[in-house]
Amino acid sequence: MLVVTTDTIADKKIVKVLGLVKGSTVRSKNVGKDIGASLKGLVGGELNSYTEMLIESRQIAIGRMVEDAEKLGANAIVGMRLQSAAVMQGAAEMIAYGTAVVVE
Repeated sequence: MLVVTTDTIADKKIVKVLGLVKGSTVRSKNVGKDIGASLKGLVGGELNSYTEMLIESRQIAIGRMVEDAEKLGANAIVGMRLQSAAVMQGAAEMIAYGTAVVVE
């Protein structure tokens, strides 16, 4: 599955637009990560456990979006975007969305 953030794909012709596809995941912090992040906050630096959680969240959301597109018979997704939002104290949603298309 070809996934791009642009509205077109160089050297490809979009022959069919299948519609919106999306994938999301809601993740929460755990006590161990929270304690580690609090300590790191005192001395500064990257919060590696949170960085890893965000990377994993993006991968899951994009994977689910691709599955959604495959169900529609798409072979590409254009205009892909990622967005995150807090859904409650200590939990956030990562969503990937785009337009499923068939390209030649």
